Amino acid sequence: MNSVASSTASSHGAAATASEQRWLSFHLAGQRYAAPLEQVSEVIREGDITPVPGAAPDLLGIRHLRGRIVPVMDGRHRLGLPSNLAGDPASVRLVMLSHDSHLVGLRVDAVGELLTFDQADIAPPPPDRAEREEDPVNGVLAVGEGFVALLDVRRLCRLPEDVK
Repeated sequence: MNSVASSTASSHGAAATASEQRWLSFHLAGQRYAAPLEQVSEVIREGDITPVPGAAPDLLGIRHLRGRIVPVMDGRHRLGLPSNLAGDPASVRLVMLSHDSHLVGLRVDAVGELLTFDQADIAPPPPDRAEREEDPVNGVLAVGEGFVALLDVRRLCRLPEDVK
């Protein structure tokens, strides 16, 4: 697993609180996104991905990972971003996301830092996004001069609400 630098987005001291959250940030098409750290199983290099005929357009294919067959999604395509890879190909990673017993890889342009912040620091998504049930953005966090879109892993991976 790649090491990730720690960053604090909240204004309180180093003492941990019950409402403190940790998220792994990553970059897609020049924008910053983050997934809950508790749902990130690991970050790996892209490796060999086998295409699946007739699959959804945002599914790059499947990858073998320690005895498991894992679907791999194109993060740019899934989030409606331009698909051209203008960044450094050496920075591309797969963020392995877990939800219950499901494991899904998400190809990202680069991994960012570990964000630690309080639940109260999260703003709701913009109104037009909040109305769409399939939209995986469930909140926004102001960090420095910009924003980080916080993702709901279940919706990002298109898993039903009752999945176990």
